[in-house]
Amino acid sequence: GHYISVDTSHEGERAILSSPELHSEEWSCIRLIYQIATTSASSSDPTRLNLYLRQEGESFDRLLWSAKEPSDSWLIASLDLANSTKKYKIVLEGELGKDKSASIAVFEIKITPGYCIECDFEENHLCGFMNRWNPNVNWFVGGGNIRSSQSVLPKDHTHNSELGHYMYVDSVYVKHFQEVAQLISPKTTAPMSGCLSFYYQLKQESSIVFTVYLRDMSGFYEEIWKTESALSAGWTLAEVDFDAPYPMEVIFEVAFNSAKGGYVALDDIAFSPVYCSNQTGISFNPAEASCNFEEDLCNFYQDHKDGPGWSRVKVKRNVYRTGDHTTGFGYYLLANTKFTSQPGYIGRLYGPTLPGNLQYCLRFYYALYGFFKMSGTLAVYIFEENHVVQEKIWSVLDSPKGVWTQAEISFKKPMPCKVVFVSWCKSFWDCGLVALDDISLSLGSCQAADLLPPNPGECTFEKDECMFTQKKRGRGSWHRRRGPTPTSYTGPRGDHTTGVGYYMYIEASDMVYGQRAYLTSRTLRGIPGKLCLTFFYHMYGAGTGLLSVYLKKEGDDEEIPLWRRTGEQSISWLRGLIEYESEKAHQIIFEAIRGVSIRSDTAVDDILFQAGPCLEVEEIQFSSGYPNSLNEIEY
Repeated sequence: GHYISVDTSHEGERAILSSPELHSEEWSCIRLIYQIATTSASSSDPTRLNLYLRQEGESFDRLLWSAKEPSDSWLIASLDLANSTKKYKIVLEGELGKDKSASIAVFEIKITPGYCIECDFEENHLCGFMNRWNPNVNWFVGGGNIRSSQSVLPKDHTHNSELGHYMYVDSVYVKHFQEVAQLISPKTTAPMSGCLSFYYQLKQESSIVFTVYLRDMSGFYEEIWKTESALSAGWTLAEVDFDAPYPMEVIFEVAFNSAKGGYVALDDIAFSPVYCSNQTGISFNPAEASCNFEEDLCNFYQDHKDGPGWSRVKVKRNVYRTGDHTTGFGYYLLANTKFTSQPGYIGRLYGPTLPGNLQYCLRFYYALYGFFKMSGTLAVYIFEENHVVQEKIWSVLDSPKGVWTQAEISFKKPMPCKVVFVSWCKSFWDCGLVALDDISLSLGSCQAADLLPPNPGECTFEKDECMFTQKKRGRGSWHRRRGPTPTSYTGPRGDHTTGVGYYMYIEASDMVYGQRAYLTSRTLRGIPGKLCLTFFYHMYGAGTGLLSVYLKKEGDDEEIPLWRRTGEQSISWLRGLIEYESEKAHQIIFEAIRGVSIRSDTAVDDILFQAGPCLEVEEIQFSSGYPNSLNEIEY
């Protein structure tokens, strides 16, 4: 047969293979059989194979999957594609690293309607199901008119003929008590819930345990089904409710107690997005337990017995006190304000009830001011509903003062529970302020979320400069940095993404007055309709110059100004919003101009491009000079 491979003589380049325009309103599964081969040991810049989804009306391709592990055999990747009315293309990208000996090849790519965890085992790739190898008991392919041992079933379930195939485990080779054979499904790559069904046959002379588990990416097993009856003569249908809000594998496990344990056969695994039992399932939306405090406390509340612990406050833009994390001029929560700072005081903020037995990732931002000892001044507890078990799952150790720092915590509890934020002040002499903002909850562990492909059109500068480039690099250019800038009284003290990550800035002490630095995006696809660009900028320092954003359309000479700020704006990271349109391919340019003194470090972070109009509107697109309310403080 034939395969397609990348010509690897061009080091550091990318090879692109694009599908025709596709359209599927049903859920479908992409299966890719591929191989990355290399003779050298791992290099710092490995060869990769990436698969992108290019949707109509989007400026950015969505990375669905990426592989860089070399292998000496063909591997299979299975990717779920949720139903959508938009037309799309699949784009394969071979990314050549520094390795001269590497090669990338694709043997088959197939898009079939249905879910990736469904399988009738008629094709030799077995839909990407894998047997976990064990010296004695393993899952084998049966049928296809192969009579390997007396116990093999006569007919498969799919075609009800001797030519069809199924999977089976036989106890003939069992050597030890409780040996286990596992058949592992491909990992789900899109959230799904509904009914998982399969057909099985059991023939046993002594006890066999046949179990189905879900396994998440942290390695937690959850049993969802187990055989009840001892014998089943023909093929028996099993159905089980199945929830995979985050990536999971389904594991079919057979354990034998003796070599006379008979066999288990499995066929026709299917999935339907409707639950088997007419229940609706717990459709929990994690956004209900998230809040940015711009409007109110959302679903968070305080116990009045505690007194007024947390207050919602807003700080106008100023150069002394940091504003909120969401926009820089919005609302956040503050504990231990001047009204409540008596020693032994405790402020508790309760979240809404969360369903049990789900893996959660909680992220929030906090900032501390005025404490001598920081450890323990803010802590997060889990309260279980039925018996008031309190478990401390996080507490602050140390953090840069007055910088919004991100915390992330993964947890999973069998019972419904609540998250509670507790701040307290231990002694009269050490009672600082605790600020809290942008609480967000998502399903799945935080570690699994970090492994997911990045959002298309988003750049946080944590790993690199993403879609941005600079024509010339040198002293008068944008630099990627973490922590504070070298000059005092100018520049940010930490980035906006996590407080301890990276941002881009200009170093004024390396530049002269009026010198410009450009940060240019790569060419973006034009689309009909509006686009919304969100970013955060930091302009603090008495000598601050200008920050402007321009749109450059392909084929046009001049650049269209979209947004501008002049002079010192705030000690906080402020959010910028720009709505623009371009049906032509275009670039976005961030231009910083150094101001009159070295206190002119200007920075940007967390740039996000989204299709569609902006949900909020920024009042002023072009402002000159200082905001007139610059140093008013509002409590």
